[in-house]
Amino acid sequence: MNESTHNALGLATGIVFGALLQRGGLADSRTIVGQLTGDDTRVAKTMGTAVAVGALGHRWLHLRGLTTHEPKPMNPVGLVGGAVLFGAGMALSGYCPGTAAAAAGSGRREGVWAMAGMLAAATVFVATYPRLKKALEAGTLGRVTLAGVTPAWAATPPLDVVVRPHATDAPVNPAS
Repeated sequence: MNESTHNALGLATGIVFGALLQRGGLADSRTIVGQLTGDDTRVAKTMGTAVAVGALGHRWLHLRGLTTHEPKPMNPVGLVGGAVLFGAGMALSGYCPGTAAAAAGSGRREGVWAMAGMLAAATVFVATYPRLKKALEAGTLGRVTLAGVTPAWAATPPLDVVVRPHATDAPVNPAS
């Protein structure tokens, strides 16, 4: 696939994603706040559906040799820090990145401000990352798979969600 086709496919996917968010009411900050307060379950249902469809798509691509099951190293400090900042931004603005983009695209002023805040925060993070890198990677657990299955591409029972770190941080897909 050439670069222009790749970019066009990405743009089309983004437009469809935004349209579906808009259609489902997820481009409205009140829906996101309703999820956070427990009054609206549309976000959880949408995310659950997206994860299921994504898992099926990943499996389909993997069976065709187009993707791997190689996990990224797990860094708890960076993970928890990122989750706290992401959650705080979401609670303050009423948007996550996808819903903010959909809201901004539909002309909602608060969506534009949320996008501006996300871009400002990302700029600060990129500028400070070299100084933060060591702290963010403190306590790394290496590559983690479900139920400690080694290598990561081995079949796991679908409902087995016990997470354990690998003994080593060796590459998990020897074929690559």
